[in-house]
Amino acid sequence: MTEVNSETRFLHAIEMGLGAWQWGDRLVWQFGQGYDDQAVREAFKLAVEEGVRFIDTAEVYGNGLSEHLLGRFLKETEQPVLIATKYFPFPWRLSRSSVPRALKNSLERIGVESVDLYQIHWPTPLMSVDRMMDGMAECVKSGMTRTVGVSNFNQTQMLAAYSALARQNIPLASNQVPYSLLNRKVEKNGLLARCRELGIRLIAYSPLEKGLLSGKYNAQNRPPGIRARTYASLLPKIEPLLKLMTTIGQDHGGKTNAQVALNWLICKGALPIPGAKNVRQAQENIGALGWRLTEEEIAKLDEMSDKIFE
Repeated sequence: MTEVNSETRFLHAIEMGLGAWQWGDRLVWQFGQGYDDQAVREAFKLAVEEGVRFIDTAEVYGNGLSEHLLGRFLKETEQPVLIATKYFPFPWRLSRSSVPRALKNSLERIGVESVDLYQIHWPTPLMSVDRMMDGMAECVKSGMTRTVGVSNFNQTQMLAAYSALARQNIPLASNQVPYSLLNRKVEKNGLLARCRELGIRLIAYSPLEKGLLSGKYNAQNRPPGIRARTYASLLPKIEPLLKLMTTIGQDHGGKTNAQVALNWLICKGALPIPGAKNVRQAQENIGALGWRLTEEEIAKLDEMSDKIFE
């Protein structure tokens, strides 16, 4: 692994963050049905009090509501909190200047002068990686963000971003991608290894595969909304993996399936950012910290995970 750049070192010191996609999102997470502003406020408060100080949001989460809520919660805590948000490449704003302009709007919603990490949310064929990174470089140079990263970039796109930023002496801090026991593409296609090699922090979103790895869903008890359709074919196949996770959790003093799933990612060298709709979920996420799966347990989980997709 190359030496981690001093500007991005803070990201490598973080074991786990808190994802704020659920804050305000009605389409996937049914915000307002069963949980609300107060529930996520309490989740944030507990997470920060227990030492989780990295919050990941985006301008499109809840159409800006997630950023607004984060800003409100930040005013209520005295703890230092690291903030990450994202630029979404809408087809009507694809110029270099649209990137710092979007960040300025995010900063206003959050109510801060700068963030710690600003990320391109998705690559797009309508905007070159070079142009995106020129915009990101402006964000760094203007002091609106400490570091910059990408999200959902494959290895080729990530390397292009890394090179474009390097020409301006700016490190690529991170690549945020889906990664879980039920989605190990980044291991299989070499992205995780390349991130490690270049000192880029791999941030794992959907680390519990939208609740599937918590153990509360199965073929008979499907998750609500769009998730039920998305995972219809997968639900009947995951029971052996969930049983193994339960057994391993019991060997570690009663850790839950979710805690095992998150710890597995930490052991793989990723930074998971599970969401939390309420205090109970925030508390459960925190239980993934402070212990480690053995190499033998990781190997067993890998093997069982592979069997699902044979």
